[in-house]
Amino acid sequence: MAQAKKRKKFFDVKIPIIKKETQLYGYELKELEGRNIIYDLTRFLRGKGAILKLNVKIKDNSALAEPKELIVLPYFIRKMVRKGTNYVEDSFSAECKDAFLRIKPFLITRKKVSRAVRKALREKAREELINYAKAKTVETLFDELMKNNIQKFLSLKLKKIYPLSFCEIRVFKLEKLKEKVQADIAKTPEKEKKQEYARGLKLLKVIL
Repeated sequence: MAQAKKRKKFFDVKIPIIKKETQLYGYELKELEGRNIIYDLTRFLRGKGAILKLNVKIKDNSALAEPKELIVLPYFIRKMVRKGTNYVEDSFSAECKDAFLRIKPFLITRKKVSRAVRKALREKAREELINYAKAKTVETLFDELMKNNIQKFLSLKLKKIYPLSFCEIRVFKLEKLKEKVQADIAKTPEKEKKQEYARGLKLLKVIL
């Protein structure tokens, strides 16, 4: 007896971070595990050109899309830059309660400023964002970023150095969850761990 041919169908995927739903095409729900979604946030953020990259996880027989990267689009950044101003950008790693992150702030001054002021703004922004992220989960940080809370906080801190006309996080990316890092370490063979430890001791001797 011939078996019935499987047909693809649409499955609902919830996006809890923005309280929305989308659909993905596939044969079975479990096939959606690990699929990536790019969601345009322009309407959600009231005209700010940005996209949210998400990764699909299957939990309790339903598909959930978890945020992994938020990017403010280049055309929106270019629109904010004016003549007679300076911009300051940076890229660095940070750590939150449950993950490791990549953060790229983008700042625009109200007028042209010296290199020393730009350096002070860059260093202060890095320091404040690293400290801000430490006590929060990655989900909370994505939520606050979309609500503009982090940008307002940073702008007020940097105002003491020089007032800004624009303060934004150009890229906010989840690099790796801590639980995944711990799992990878646990899988590492004992021989490799010993070699890594020996390299660390050798480096320490060189420094001392």
